[in-house]
Amino acid sequence: MDRKRILIVSASFYPQISPRAFRTTELAKEFARRGHEVVVLIPFKGYDYSDYAKENKLIIKNLGDLRFPDIKLKGGRLQLLFRRGIRRMLSLLFEYPDIELMFLVSRHLKLEKGFDLLISIAVPYPIHWGVAKARTVNNRIAKTWIADCGDPYMGCTTDSFKKFFYFKYIEKWHSRKCDYITIPFDTLRDKFYPEFHEKLVVIPQGFKIEEIKLSEVVNNKVPTFAFAGSIIPGIRDLNLFFEFLKEIKSEYKFVVYTRQTDYFIKYKSCFKEHLEIKEYLPRLQLLYELSKCDFLVNVDTIYDCQSVNTAFPSKLIDYSFTGRPILNICSNLIDKAAVIKFLSGNYENRRRVNNNNYKIEVVAASFFELSDISKPC
Repeated sequence: MDRKRILIVSASFYPQISPRAFRTTELAKEFARRGHEVVVLIPFKGYDYSDYAKENKLIIKNLGDLRFPDIKLKGGRLQLLFRRGIRRMLSLLFEYPDIELMFLVSRHLKLEKGFDLLISIAVPYPIHWGVAKARTVNNRIAKTWIADCGDPYMGCTTDSFKKFFYFKYIEKWHSRKCDYITIPFDTLRDKFYPEFHEKLVVIPQGFKIEEIKLSEVVNNKVPTFAFAGSIIPGIRDLNLFFEFLKEIKSEYKFVVYTRQTDYFIKYKSCFKEHLEIKEYLPRLQLLYELSKCDFLVNVDTIYDCQSVNTAFPSKLIDYSFTGRPILNICSNLIDKAAVIKFLSGNYENRRRVNNNNYKIEVVAASFFELSDISKPC
């Protein structure tokens, strides 16, 4: 394969723990392993990438310091409500503070040219907007631009508030300028504007499976199950699941790995030793810990529960790599019989995932295929 020049622009990268950070990091490393010149453009956020870049044969460039301050949620009840309202309103009106990324990306990309492939990774979407602003007829930056979207923007259903109408013009603007829009699973297709469906290509999340180390089989004294990640109150919620667990008289242990300790701590006084709340761990370490459990819990949003075509979050891919059975539950309806079966060791209704589709080698090849059949905008 000919050596290509590849530019990846993102707001998230190692050592951050998020689906978009994993996407950026795994792609960059795999492209470099294949012998290509890979430039990664990200905000450093105080991290020194000198050793990491040398170790993985990457060129990592700093987008610069983010100067727009985030509005911290702190203070008394009234102050907290006020800050929460201001924070939400600024986000809805201006995509604040992420809008700053649009200008940082645009400014830096004016200095970049001659790439074979450009991949911009969202969320946040101002990453795409910055590329669209910088890419002109005189400087296309790369032969092919792929806008990778982990979630839809205007069509997002996991937020309590809809985007203001005028953002649709910005989304259509960057969608017209890019060559392809990649999405992680096909059920997102209808969340994008119909006029751009021909640009949509499904390329799932990818990981280097050989790097994953799992625990030997652990014989837990009581049924032990875990949930890892975040919840969205009222949308992707574990409240009904907890309410049902109150009815269970037998022994068990539910382990939660999350950054949202405030949400889960309210259950601690009721469940006591049955509930263990832990801080989120780096991905490979987390997978090792999850592999010690008897089964894992995935919760669908209320929208996924209403649809035949359920979404496929990256968490499910990670779960599949552990080899542990997956209990799939709905936010607004609990299949009590299924939960009881899992607690008794009957996993016949487990959610099945074919993780061969998520090998980073396969995913990287899919991006290369798009660069080889590029068409002008």
